Formats: sequence, structure tokens, C-alpha cells
Amino acid sequence: MYLLQAASGEWHVMHGRRPIIDVIDDPGTSEPLIRELSDVREARRFASERLGLPNNDSYRTYVNIGRRYVVWNVVAAPEFSVKPRQWCFPIAGCVAYRGYFDERRARRFARELRHRGYDVAVEGVPAYSTLGKLPDPVMSTMMRYGSDELAAMIFHELAHQLLYVKDDSRFDEAFAMTVENEGMKRWLAYRHEPQRFAQFERGSEADRRFAELLRRTRERLAGVYASGIAHGRMLREKKAVFSRLAQRIRALEHRLGLRSPLYDHWIAEGLNNADLASVGTYYDCLPGFERLLEREDGNLPRFYAAARRLSKEPEEERDRRLCRGHRITATRAGPAARNPRAAHRVPASAPSP
Repeated sequence: MYLLQAASGEWHVMHGRRPIIDVIDDPGTSEPLIRELSDVREARRFASERLGLPNNDSYRTYVNIGRRYVVWNVVAAPEFSVKPRQWCFPIAGCVAYRGYFDERRARRFARELRHRGYDVAVEGVPAYSTLGKLPDPVMSTMMRYGSDELAAMIFHELAHQLLYVKDDSRFDEAFAMTVENEGMKRWLAYRHEPQRFAQFERGSEADRRFAELLRRTRERLAGVYASGIAHGRMLREKKAVFSRLAQRIRALEHRLGLRSPLYDHWIAEGLNNADLASVGTYYDCLPGFERLLEREDGNLPRFYAAARRLSKEPEEERDRRLCRGHRITATRAGPAARNPRAAHRVPASAPSP
């Protein structure tokens, strides 16, 4: 049933595509959409010509999805663990989320998981990658974040097509984020947009500040969960840690002069282990990839080659070299086996099963 909804959702996305140039030339297309799609065409050329990303049919068509998000990801973690549960699929391998094209189905599955004792988060996703298996379109769900975020999503998703390691979401997302961030620096320099570049830098620094706050909280919780204290006391400790986290998020927002809709949603819903697990997927290995890019003097072809070599290493070696000090494994026995993007930006990747 799950794979059937995924296949049906993918079919509707692919069936509704139109070449971007046809949408631009259509007299019924609004001027704002024409401008955004023109930027998409330029960013798409830049991605292949200047960033060395795949030069294929992806992001050369457009589809109006007709809803706020294309997919809703369900992320789950046990009651006393900050390590996300994984689900395994034929194309994507094992990933730390389960995606639904229908929000009601996603929330129904989330309720089932909560009933089984999991902490759960449901996250709307504006874009995903089929990893080059299909010609991914630009979706209407991607358009409401502005032209810079739109270019960033394209760079991020094409990076997944360039390199993807089954069963290692942290490697895949950190690699794609490194390419995205470096791509945006070069894209805004190419466009001669110093103000937007400065804004991008401020946003990236804010992302890192939030990610570090959440990482420290995950480490604190991992210690609590591994402590062996009684169930009731552990629940109280967990509640206290999340209460302090909410206060620190608001304090950091105040210092940075921003207010995040994502954190508003998290706090309103009640912060939990799944929220922390989803951010860790994107950020745990990012510093390691950035160091690798720096060691290659910013040369992207050499960086890609080095990342490919690393991808062939055992997972323990990849973790040691990229994610050292950020591996969270502490888990307390719970209801099921233990085995999905930025801190204040919306996650942008959800490879289809």
C-alpha cells in the first residue's frame, strides 16, 4: 500500500510536467512566475557549466502541484533515543524518514507511530530527488521561497544525483548541503549580488548557530537516556531538557533578530526526539565535508572525486573522517527495533522510494 501511493504520487508529478520554455511563452503565465522560471533556467545552466553537476533533463520542466508541499515526511525516534528510526526502499536504500504524497496518510501513519510509543515529527517537503532515475521537474512547491532558495534547492538535489550512498542519510545530506552552500556562494558572485550574498552568509551562520544548539541538546539527551535512571525520572529529565531548549531557541532568535516559522511549529507541537533527529541528518557531517572541500582548495571536481572515494569506505571510516564527535547512538529499550534540511529553513530533500 505504501509503495503504491508513492508510485501513484510520482506518476502524477511526472504526468503534469511542461517544458519550462513553454510555460514562459504561455500568455496565461503570470509575470512573477516568468521571472522565477527564467532564473531557474539560468541557475540550471550554471549548475552544470560552473558547478559540474549533472547535465540531464532534470529541472528543465515545470509542474503545478496544486498544494503547499509535494511530500510530507514522517520522522520517528524512540521515546528515549535521539537516533531516528530508518525505513528501507529499493532506490533510496535506508533513510531516516517515510514520505507521503498525501498529508492525511502521513498524519495517520504518524498517529500509529505515536500510539506505539515513538516521538514523531511530520515535515512538509517542497522538493525531492529521484536520484537521476527520472527527469525531476521544478515544482510549484519550490517557488514560494524566493529565487535564492530555488537555486539552492536545484543545486542540492542535483548533488544527490551526482553522489548518493545507500543507507547513509547523514553522508548524503551533508554532501548535498556542502555543494548547495558552495554553489550559492558562486552563484551570487556570478550574479553580482553583494547584498544577497551578505544575506545568504547571515542565513548560513544562523543555520549553524541553531544546528549547534540542537546538537548540544541531542548530546545532553543521549546522556540522560543512557543513564539507566528510572522511567518516571527519565521522562521528567526529558521534559526539562526540551523546555530549556524552547527557551534557548527563542533567546537565539531574539539575538539574531529573526523569528522562524519552523520553530514556531515545533514549539507549538511540542519539541521531541524526532525534531532533533531530523536536523542531525543534515548537519552532523557538514563540517567534515567543508574541511574536505577546503583541503581540495575549493576545486569542485577534486572535491567530488574525494567524496566518491570516501563513499566507498566502510561507514565507520566515513563517520570517523567526516562526523567525528557527532555520532549519537545512545538508546534505551523501547517499542520497536532501533535502527530526514536546515535549522530555520525547510528541509529540501526527500528521495522517492
